[in-house]
Amino acid sequence: MSSVRQRGGQGGKKADRSSTPSAAEDSKEVFQEIQQKVKSGVTSEWDYKVAFTIITFASYYLQRTYFFDVHPPFGKLLFALMGWFVGYDGHFHFDNIGDSYISNNVPYVAFRAMPALLGALTVPTVFLIMWESGYTLPAAVVASGLVLFDNAHIGQTRLILLDATLVYAMSVSVLCYVRFYKVRHTPFGRKWWKWLVLTGVALSCVISTKYVGVFTFLTIGTAVALDLWGLLDVNRKEGALSLPQFGKHFAARVFGLIMVPFFLYLFWFQVHFAILYRSGPGDDFMSPEFQETLSDNIMTANSVGIDYYDSITVRHKETKTYLHSHVDRYPLRYEDGRVSSQGQQVTGYPFNDTNNHWQIIPRTPFPEDNLSGHHVKSGDVVKLRHLITDSYLLSHDVASPYYPTNQEFTTVSPEQADGDRFNDTLFELRIEGAKGKAAFKSMSGHFKLIHFPTKVAMWTHTSPLPDWAYKQAEINGNKNVQQSSNVWYVDEIPSLTEDSDRLKKEPRKIKHVPFLKKYFELQRAIFFHNNALTSSHPYASQPMQWPFLLRGVSFWTQNDTRKQIYFLGNPVGWWIASSLLAVFAGIVGADQLSQRRGVDSLDERTRSRFYNSTGFFFLCWALHYLPFYLMGRQLFLHHYLPAHLASALVTGALLEFVFNLDPVAIEQNVEDTSSNGKVSPSGKPTSSSSSNNKKMSSGQKTVVPAKERMGTNSMLALWGATGVVLGVVIWGWWFFLPLTYGNPGLSAEEVVRRKWMGYDLHFAK
Repeated sequence: MSSVRQRGGQGGKKADRSSTPSAAEDSKEVFQEIQQKVKSGVTSEWDYKVAFTIITFASYYLQRTYFFDVHPPFGKLLFALMGWFVGYDGHFHFDNIGDSYISNNVPYVAFRAMPALLGALTVPTVFLIMWESGYTLPAAVVASGLVLFDNAHIGQTRLILLDATLVYAMSVSVLCYVRFYKVRHTPFGRKWWKWLVLTGVALSCVISTKYVGVFTFLTIGTAVALDLWGLLDVNRKEGALSLPQFGKHFAARVFGLIMVPFFLYLFWFQVHFAILYRSGPGDDFMSPEFQETLSDNIMTANSVGIDYYDSITVRHKETKTYLHSHVDRYPLRYEDGRVSSQGQQVTGYPFNDTNNHWQIIPRTPFPEDNLSGHHVKSGDVVKLRHLITDSYLLSHDVASPYYPTNQEFTTVSPEQADGDRFNDTLFELRIEGAKGKAAFKSMSGHFKLIHFPTKVAMWTHTSPLPDWAYKQAEINGNKNVQQSSNVWYVDEIPSLTEDSDRLKKEPRKIKHVPFLKKYFELQRAIFFHNNALTSSHPYASQPMQWPFLLRGVSFWTQNDTRKQIYFLGNPVGWWIASSLLAVFAGIVGADQLSQRRGVDSLDERTRSRFYNSTGFFFLCWALHYLPFYLMGRQLFLHHYLPAHLASALVTGALLEFVFNLDPVAIEQNVEDTSSNGKVSPSGKPTSSSSSNNKKMSSGQKTVVPAKERMGTNSMLALWGATGVVLGVVIWGWWFFLPLTYGNPGLSAEEVVRRKWMGYDLHFAK
């Protein structure tokens, strides 16, 4: 039973749970009842089975076992919290698509409830972004409707995935910044600080869920930088700021938008480390020093100090291949015509074998009567003797089979190793993270083997050698000594007998490593493995395919009923949004060109509104989309969801602009005391109410109530356009709904009708 279930006072008498059930047990009973009702009413078998890539990590949190993932912990901790609420013990790891939640007693309703709730909250958040930005009701309805009736957003929020958290946190970040922007002319007040700090908190949630949240940082950071640039202007109509005053504004934004998010981001990693104190599947990704902080760690528990003349097997940390040699020799010429040394082959072999046994020999031999008890330490210069062929490991200035710039590894006879090739058989042991002359141990002593004369590091990779090497891995000397894939470890010591005193273990104390040291090590591992996600995937897609929805992802299929879940957006909604993005760029280009020719196609207030507000939404889209072109890792359609939300905002704003409604700025009907109360910036008479006059007399700006935003303008055309857009969007949502919910099953003809862009749907025949 996981310790997460033991929440009573330690050392005290346990409460009578039959009479005083805990809140977690109450929650568990409620969700079990809901699950039974859901099971009796499900229309598709997928509703209670694993589909696509499910987040398994909540189970590891609940079992306190260390795992490794390329995403920050916040989103996964939310799932773990939901499991903890309902008393789940984490026994199920979501390993296989199609596994039944019900037969494995998994509270899947609770887990799915969280992304469903966040997805539902995203829709009103989008509406509020538009409304708080000063747009009309039809514009806000269009923007939120594009998200509400989008099949991709629905599909992601029905699964136990991180994207619902990411998209919701991104939308809240934008909303909080809009609210902060509205009160920017009343600085350092309670509301000003509230919305500034809340923006920082929301930004922290974005980047603490997935690292692509940095795009939201870039979006708001760009807007803040432009705002600060405006504050520096001595001719600003609100009055020039002194440099100390500007410094206060700058420092406040640094605190609210950088320091607050960063420390909250660190906090979630502290929670992550505090919960995961037991050894688990993520151990191998971390250094031996890190693993020593985990209880029950097999590596540190089985590590044994290595002495000179021990027989050892050496294994590569990443590929898990053994350092191996056999009597066969390198061919005289390789396929590209280069010549080898024709020395004995040294290769990487994936299986345990006696040809993997090497004896570790000191540089200067010890006396015959004093061979035992000499410990190998970091920094020692050693020789490695291959026991089966009685030859010594050597590297020299001959090109390796696959890498002309890397050195060949081979072996030579004892006579040569003690003679003119002596220096070429010397290698330095550099233990990773070692301080001084640290003891060299099996399992935990991760090391680099550096050729002493030429300073290359022993290295291997995954490309197999040709048939002449039995398809085994190449071993060569890498000139880039700092490369992390140069690391090896001693897997076992075959020369040790079972009754050896060196195998007797004392109780191990868990090592303490400072938080920041663990944090930076984990960050390095995350970014390394994130960049290594370059292998192909049958449903991977390219960024250029996303805006026009050229490809989706198959989540689940059932052959008997012809049901399937295919992750796909609403093509109609995506095409409308993407087209209006192009329209926005075209309007900007046309306006700039007309201004060059001395023609003002837009009045100043409309232009300011168009560039600053709609332009901010367009910037949000661009910064959440274009950076993916720079990435070399696997990419999928769900990476576009934050950008799609931004494109929905642009669509709503542009629809209002196109129908030539007088766009109302967040600040309008403003009258400075120097204007003598004549007219507002729009050219219309200003309000003469006493309340407005008081605000105007102080030089501040007011927000016009919603009823006054449109004035006498008719919104019939805008409402008509809204109805048309939402009508076709709702039709597209309904048409593709069977692929989103996996129900009902479709005939071959019905599937073919939905292959609009050649989507790779199942059951089309």
